[in-house]
Amino acid sequence: MDTLINIDNGGTLTDICAWDGDAFTFTKTLTTPQDLSDCLFTGLEKVSAALYGEADLERLLHGTQHLRYSTTQGTNALVERQGPMIGILTTMPGLADLMRGSDPERELFTGLVGDRHARIDLDAGSAEEADREAVRLVTRLTTLGAGRVVVAGHSQEEEHRLRHVLLRRFPRHLLGSVPLLYSWDLAGDRNDARRVWSCVINSFLHPTMERFLYGAERRLRSYRVVNPLLVYRNDGASSRVAKAVALKTYSSGPRGGLEGTAALARVYRLAHTVMMDIGGTTTDVGVVQGGRVAPDERGTVKGVPISYPMSNVHSKGVGGSSVIAVRDGVITVGPRSVGATPGPACFGFGGRQATITDVNLLLGVLDPDTYMDGTFRLDPERSRAVITETIAAPLGIPLEDALIRMEQAYFAALADSFAHVVTPETTLAAFGGAGPMSAAGAARIAGVRDVLIPRTAAVFSAFGISFSDIGKSYEVGVPVPTTEAVHAAHDDLVARAERDMFQEGYALEDCRRTWTLTIEEPDGTLVESRDYHPGDPIDAAGRQVSLRLTAAAPLPHPVLPDDRAVDARTAAAHDTRQVRSAADQVDTVPVHVLDDLRPGDSGAGPAIVEGPFFTARVLPGWDFRVTAAGDLLLRDAR
Repeated sequence: MDTLINIDNGGTLTDICAWDGDAFTFTKTLTTPQDLSDCLFTGLEKVSAALYGEADLERLLHGTQHLRYSTTQGTNALVERQGPMIGILTTMPGLADLMRGSDPERELFTGLVGDRHARIDLDAGSAEEADREAVRLVTRLTTLGAGRVVVAGHSQEEEHRLRHVLLRRFPRHLLGSVPLLYSWDLAGDRNDARRVWSCVINSFLHPTMERFLYGAERRLRSYRVVNPLLVYRNDGASSRVAKAVALKTYSSGPRGGLEGTAALARVYRLAHTVMMDIGGTTTDVGVVQGGRVAPDERGTVKGVPISYPMSNVHSKGVGGSSVIAVRDGVITVGPRSVGATPGPACFGFGGRQATITDVNLLLGVLDPDTYMDGTFRLDPERSRAVITETIAAPLGIPLEDALIRMEQAYFAALADSFAHVVTPETTLAAFGGAGPMSAAGAARIAGVRDVLIPRTAAVFSAFGISFSDIGKSYEVGVPVPTTEAVHAAHDDLVARAERDMFQEGYALEDCRRTWTLTIEEPDGTLVESRDYHPGDPIDAAGRQVSLRLTAAAPLPHPVLPDDRAVDARTAAAHDTRQVRSAADQVDTVPVHVLDDLRPGDSGAGPAIVEGPFFTARVLPGWDFRVTAAGDLLLRDAR
């Protein structure tokens, strides 16, 4: 049992990457939104066929040490607002205003909570009156559409009093009981707005994640798999489904991409690398400085602060399946996506809206017969009909003009997603199924001259999970800022971690442990965050102190070879393709197959490079070369 399998589930495609300790085997399959476990098991079966010469799912699963799963379903759910409406019941006056202090907070509050918030004063009357008021307010929130209610008190004691009331009036065993989630159960953060926001977003994401993950775990048990399904989290570690927090799955796939980007940055000695991961629904952007991922002490989701550390990845609703439409005479891109069902029009599943996949098919960038390594044929006539109907006709322009304008609008939307983090030293790492096709066009607009496309670009976030371990993280607020209180919190966290890591199959003494002490002002402003050792003196009078423990059980990681100089030579073309570069111009461009090229093979655009499950476009004015490791480097020669 030495194979490690990583899965990255996206809105349109699901990627599977298996590492046997020596080499990677990977594949892609269409996401099945009606039952996400279907695409998971289809992908695993395809990987087993690639490994053994014929499909043998049971053999693969029984030879697997760990199966790690990441998903963009949470990211996509927030982008498209696909989740339950949330209510908030609080004892704190002014909480709603506090949570709407910035434009991103106001926008997300309107989308998830709206007017479904209420305050209760537990001291305004007798216990019976408090009971009646609690019933009235929860009933009002559910009548307004709340599918889940976040319960928030300023202190743990206040929230405990409210919990006691609600458990009496809304017993959990009743079928009609509304799920109640308590903010202090989720996070020990004393910043009220940040803690309640964490609970609101977690409540929104929880049903989506719960339905699939437990369903997939049940199917795995039918194969008598010993080790449980692991969920890869946005803090860069994995844990069992039962021990995972939904909020920590948000942007977990992009965190895998960041880890892979950091590994490449170390190999190629890149000072500043911007990751651009283009999936079906979103483009995820993050920055790697000097070959390491530096998470924020308090992360953000859609610009809203949360209580957990989180890698600084932001998502924009621009992907390979994002809808391209005409609004008020202007071509727009996203944020709505056609997903895998019905998918782009060229998929032939009934899609009636245009996407960049349809555009690239008609431009000639994509070959209808080689999409997804020839496992799926595209229909250009459906693309032509949809783009004519939804773009060309409304604008009163020929189809050829519409294609070029749509492509430029897409490039501009992509460039807008990362231009603000570009520096003169930036290298753009482009991956995801749609990344290599559009990287050069977006990079030129954003002022980036160097683009790195890894050989594993099509499954790169799944590949990046290979650099992670099994782990848990904990944070508690220390009641009083004294040395003794912090030491007591330390002992409590050790006991929790010993129990949890034992359930993951590892002894805490065999794990790598990191202790972090955080000191903040009463308003939540960070004063200091430093390593902690038991017995360290604490000097934080009048301030808030929290203690965090991260425990990680190391897993084998792949070792990537260092980059080295190789002699340049002209890359041999496998074929040619007719590609439209302007409304009135079609070029005959060489088509290269990456797996047939050798290190040092080079060429100039316009050109197409077909990689495993991806198509890279080299625009006019760009050069390309294959590195010693088989990756593709593009450079703007203008």
